[in-house]
Amino acid sequence: MKNYLDRLAENQILRDLQQFPVVGIVGPRQVGKTTLAKMLMSKLDKKVYYMDLELQEDLTKLENAEFYFNTHREDCIILDEIQNLPELFPVIRGLVDQYRIPGRFIILGSASPNLIRKSSDSLAGRIAYTILHPLNIKEMSVQTSMETHWFSGGFPESVLAKDIPASRNWLRNFVQTYTDKDLPLLGMPAVPMVIRRFLTMLANYQGGIWNASNFAKSMGLTYHTMNRYLDFLEESFLVTRLFPYSHNIKKRLVKSPKVYISDSGVLHYLASVSDFEQLQGNVLIGNSWEGYVIEQIRELIPPDIDLYYYRTHNGAECDLVLVKGLQPISAIEIKYTSAPKIPKGYSIAIEDLKTHDNYIITPYSDSYMKSENLRVCSLIEYLDKYIIR
Repeated sequence: MKNYLDRLAENQILRDLQQFPVVGIVGPRQVGKTTLAKMLMSKLDKKVYYMDLELQEDLTKLENAEFYFNTHREDCIILDEIQNLPELFPVIRGLVDQYRIPGRFIILGSASPNLIRKSSDSLAGRIAYTILHPLNIKEMSVQTSMETHWFSGGFPESVLAKDIPASRNWLRNFVQTYTDKDLPLLGMPAVPMVIRRFLTMLANYQGGIWNASNFAKSMGLTYHTMNRYLDFLEESFLVTRLFPYSHNIKKRLVKSPKVYISDSGVLHYLASVSDFEQLQGNVLIGNSWEGYVIEQIRELIPPDIDLYYYRTHNGAECDLVLVKGLQPISAIEIKYTSAPKIPKGYSIAIEDLKTHDNYIITPYSDSYMKSENLRVCSLIEYLDKYIIR
């Protein structure tokens, strides 16, 4: 397929197709779910039928879905944009229980399983889900520079656009489609203008600690409404919440999550940053870099590693804590500089957390040990050599 980039999730999805009767690939629109699913068609040892649930022709075929699926019980059926037809879930569940073989269905959705009518409950024990994120810098290979990837984000149509104006035009249409069509269809109880205003406020608040009351006051809405809106944005993959680590810590801790626009290209569009040069002089740059680094790490670490931040009311602070089980294993500080100093709050956080593998991640620093348990390195070197596998 033209311009296809190998996705890191591909091997895991192929393994799941050998074990589970239903495999779900979820993620934001235009992230490459359909392209990946069509590539997988050539790697399966059975016939594969692709159905787009936004096309009337395919919807007509499913007017008697049980009959149609039974005529292809030995085949694999790909159902794209499954959130448009959530009533298919109990049908799929019943058919899988009658005839359970691996790889009967691949479902693609532009929202979290929890938002697609609790589909994870309907198909519990029958389905394996994979979240397909925007392209990671490691998936880009030699296609583009880190600066371009950071500024334009990981959506293929944005980062691979011919120039910045083309990228921003795509991002503008992407945001408009999400706010005008997708989020209302998923049930977000807000008009598009309100959704766009909220997203713009979040972009300018990138990496800040969530305070629903402050947002409610600015928006003229209630505290509970703002929390509900944030839930929708997170479950549609536009926003990421990073929760504070607090297990077995006997200090006064900040307990609210940090919030980030998940994709850096969407962030820069919403914040009206027109190009990389303008970003260099923007007050947003440090928080933009922080969010970008966190997303690159999030997409590459094993699923049994959880991400948190750490902050106490006494000044201890760490941008990112990697936790396995309940045990912190790495404390990471993210700095947009080539000559980072060790913040006092970060040193205290390392003492509190008792982590042994700690890093200060910058855009371009040489790699060197700052102390016995602290290394300074660039993002690319961290992802290549030091990230937990």
